Amino acid sequence: MAEVATARRSRITPEREAELYSAVLDLLREVGYDALTMDAVAARTRSSKATLYRQWGGKAQLVVKALRHTKPVQNFDEIDTGSLRGDFHALLARADDAEMEQNGALMRGLATAMHANADLHREFKSQIIEPEIADSRRLLQRAVDRGEVRPDCPALEFVVHMMLGAFVICAVLEDKPPTAAFLTSYIDAVVLPALGVPTTD
Repeated sequence: MAEVATARRSRITPEREAELYSAVLDLLREVGYDALTMDAVAARTRSSKATLYRQWGGKAQLVVKALRHTKPVQNFDEIDTGSLRGDFHALLARADDAEMEQNGALMRGLATAMHANADLHREFKSQIIEPEIADSRRLLQRAVDRGEVRPDCPALEFVVHMMLGAFVICAVLEDKPPTAAFLTSYIDAVVLPALGVPTTD
């Protein structure tokens, strides 16, 4: 039975999957999470609702998978410039300001929805937050292994907090996410000094 289920799930091509995710995010921008339904997704994507449930299990899983699919860098291991500053800058070089603004608006809406939807919060934490924390720790561990950062540096535990803080503050003060240029300056002015890393090459 497991082989049959796997075969069924594999019928969706990567191109079709990307098309579905794009439609889900469009609907999410139009109506918000609470008003988004699997019926609406099925109609927008010309899919059967049964196929959607078989492939993703439910709305929360589908929405979070769609969000994760849009990340400019799926895995921080793709970036290894030989220095922590270079790695951070290379990550941000892949960022698209327009997409960050669009996704920032989605994230603000989802942050509110997560308070009332335990399944959404669970999926978001397991598929986005925890993998990104793990990616960040690997990137930072490489810097420790290279001797750039002391292994006992207290700021190591707070790098993710510092980065999230940049997004939150920009959202509060400017009602939009930070740009890649802002984040590059923020990393040089705040994150790297906290880690004891030089901010010049």
